[in-house]
Amino acid sequence: MSKKHNETDLEYKRRVIDIKSDSFCAAKWYNATIWLGSGMTTSCHHPLPHKITTVEVERNPKALHNTEQKKKERAMMQAGERPKGCEYCWKIEDMGKDAISDRVYKTVIYEDKELDDAYNTKWTQDVELRTLEIAFDRTCQLACSYCNPAFSSSWVRDIKFKGSYTNLVSDGRNHFTHTHDSSQLYTYGQHNPYIEAFFKWWESDLHKTLQELRITGGEPLMSGYTWQLLEWFQKNRGQSQTRLAINSNLSFDKEKIDRLIEGAKEVELDLYTSNEACSTKAEYIRDGLDYQVWQDNVEYLLDSRRLRGLHVMCTINALCLTTLDKFLKQIMKWKAEYGKDSINFTLNILRFPSFQSPLVLPKDIRLGYANRLKLFQVGYKESMHEFENNQLTRLIEYLDVVEIPHSEAFEMPQLLNDFKQFYTQYDERRGKDFVKTFPDLKDWYNGL
Repeated sequence: MSKKHNETDLEYKRRVIDIKSDSFCAAKWYNATIWLGSGMTTSCHHPLPHKITTVEVERNPKALHNTEQKKKERAMMQAGERPKGCEYCWKIEDMGKDAISDRVYKTVIYEDKELDDAYNTKWTQDVELRTLEIAFDRTCQLACSYCNPAFSSSWVRDIKFKGSYTNLVSDGRNHFTHTHDSSQLYTYGQHNPYIEAFFKWWESDLHKTLQELRITGGEPLMSGYTWQLLEWFQKNRGQSQTRLAINSNLSFDKEKIDRLIEGAKEVELDLYTSNEACSTKAEYIRDGLDYQVWQDNVEYLLDSRRLRGLHVMCTINALCLTTLDKFLKQIMKWKAEYGKDSINFTLNILRFPSFQSPLVLPKDIRLGYANRLKLFQVGYKESMHEFENNQLTRLIEYLDVVEIPHSEAFEMPQLLNDFKQFYTQYDERRGKDFVKTFPDLKDWYNGL
């Protein structure tokens, strides 16, 4: 990390990033998310993914990351221009000159020399990844409301056997109208040029240059390729300094958790898990989740002392705000018991599908939740890391200042139509009850 001692995020941005260009982000060079089941990639979780051609990767495995589109966007950032796909950060920064967007957090993890090298590298050249997130497939036992068939086999079954969601009219409608077969082009064990390119690149030199490899899904612990990679670490102990991170919904019995801990004993392991609400509200948002099992597994992993870190990724949607402050208090409780550095959280504001954005809520309701988050922040500020405080401040301001989820979102009447249509059908399909689960939103919801 290139941040100086006691340097704030804003001071770092001005010292390191702003002198390069007004739009520089190291993620465009050194970070990637790659979906190996479909051959799609992006530079981080904000820009929409784009296709990697099989011709490219069969000739050059490094083309899994160094696509023509990314190279052109690097050239734009070198010139201080804003790639359209990165508008999440531009929207945050346009709230005010001191606003800190995620491109700061995506950049600060690299050393100053690495950043200089990226900025000065000719845009046509391949660059070596430092941090990589991969998804081997979309196999998953949950069907979260803000997910879709592209990322969950449980969602595929929902659409396949119960049909499309109907009467949706906004930009999020296609998430829920078909099974997204293009997201899983190959079955496990079948010839897959993207999987083969990854392991070829990994075994040749990627394991020598990569600082962190993060496996997502679907649910990674349900993929045979995840366990294949863990076996590589066991057989080749000491040959790679790459840290391993795994995303997991932690909806498993202790036997599976023990297998993970044992399988990762030859590598530094970070565990990333998703949640953003409490109890029945969490189980409503994340269909298939048993909140108590999730909570018990978090504590089981913390008790094991085998993790480098445990990270809770909160997807900030319209429904989680009802108990978000309470949920964050639970994380503060774990910090107090296990140590401030043992567990942390990130607040990732949902933009797609935009009808599930927190911005669909009336402003008075949003501000009520924002005020509860302010009270939480005052009470726990010293217990949080700077980046947690900053993300909390950002969310509070977002709920007040921003009015539309993204530049191509539909008008609010259409978003509200889709909110009501979706959750009415979601209740019918999943045996749930919106009004009973979210009494705070009852009057507003019934009036839609």
